[in-house]
Amino acid sequence: MSTITTEELSATTLLRFATAGSVDDGKSTLVGRLLHDSKSVLADQLEAVERASASRGQDAPDLALLTDGLRAEREQGITIDVAYRYFATPRRRFILADTPGHVQYTRNMVTGASTAELTVILVDARNGVVEQTRRHAAIAALLRVPHVVLAVNKMDLAGYQEPVFAAIAEEFTAYATELGVPEVTAIPISALVGDNVVDPSAHMDWYGGPTVLEHLETVPVSHDLTRCHARLPVQYVIRPQSTEHPDYRGYAGQIAAGTFRVGDEITVLPSGRSTTITGIDLLGKPVDVAWTPQSVTLLLADDIDISRGDLIVPAKDAPATTQDLEATVCHVADEPLRVGHRVLLKHGTRTVKAIVKDIPSRLTLDDLSLHPHPGRLSANDIGRVTLRTAEPLPADTYADSRRTGSFILIDPNDGTTLTAGMVGESFASPAPVDDEADDDGWDF
Repeated sequence: MSTITTEELSATTLLRFATAGSVDDGKSTLVGRLLHDSKSVLADQLEAVERASASRGQDAPDLALLTDGLRAEREQGITIDVAYRYFATPRRRFILADTPGHVQYTRNMVTGASTAELTVILVDARNGVVEQTRRHAAIAALLRVPHVVLAVNKMDLAGYQEPVFAAIAEEFTAYATELGVPEVTAIPISALVGDNVVDPSAHMDWYGGPTVLEHLETVPVSHDLTRCHARLPVQYVIRPQSTEHPDYRGYAGQIAAGTFRVGDEITVLPSGRSTTITGIDLLGKPVDVAWTPQSVTLLLADDIDISRGDLIVPAKDAPATTQDLEATVCHVADEPLRVGHRVLLKHGTRTVKAIVKDIPSRLTLDDLSLHPHPGRLSANDIGRVTLRTAEPLPADTYADSRRTGSFILIDPNDGTTLTAGMVGESFASPAPVDDEADDDGWDF
């Protein structure tokens, strides 16, 4: 196994990417092949996979076992949980999220892709684009993943025929373009054999594009959040009241985006009070500037009322606060989300009560049409919702910030995550209708 020096690692960029696709399309095998052929598997890991494969009567090692670590995953031959893998080549470092393909676990794909800059969507060359393929493409579009790779897998079982690949690539690209996916790269592969995963295939001389790894190593990565709107959700107020620090009052949190400097004029939301940053503590030491994703403590010129859940922003770049949110959501719970549903809305470090005032539309995955006013969203449905919150929220649109433009809806009875939401427009919606009055319970 080749080694990479510390100097080489420090010179490389980081790419976060996720894999997705329908059941048995070969996601875990692709990930295993990628790790194996890029020399990113330790000898003892490979030996364990070989032993496990031999005990199941398989002649060759089942590379899917490198990621399918849960007993239930191995027994059923499916991926259930999101498996994160960290590996590197001399050109780039990677954080890989291998997400499930079964429709029951679509919620896990939302989790894995929420921080990804690239998504690899697999398609079985024999089956083509199926409903789950379309669902994963829609989720990638909703989460505004900037790069999508269509990996047409099992080309060995399709005779390595170019027309098969071309037809699938054309259908998927047209669908993804309608969704607003900015870039699609189609690659014909065989994860089991290794064609076009790390090494070019000897069986598809008609394909002249990159291998999967070559594309991952060279795709442009532009996730410089330091240039975004500066945002610091307050997680904790530090007030030691000790002899050494009798008057210390700091506001701690992880910078979600942007940069803060000593001397900056800031505004605290939702109160709207303004003051100036007089100090920044990072790892117990004072600094003049801090940026995302550093965890810092801000010291302010004035003792104003600030608590967990507040958002510190530049005074000249503050988002609007509102109690009425319009968002595109992916419903992930088994229990449907209905109009009138009372929920908890978690945005950053703030959690508030909210009501689902309207569900203007549900997306039909087959033709991307909008079913108006369905009244409910079932598990894995994607749709538009209108929410009314008990307290004003400072929310960016998801198009402006993936961190402060996202939220989740929670069941107040048992804490179950119901829905993942993105503030603002993602798909065109029908004209809104008048909200019906709701005098029972949480009506704001």
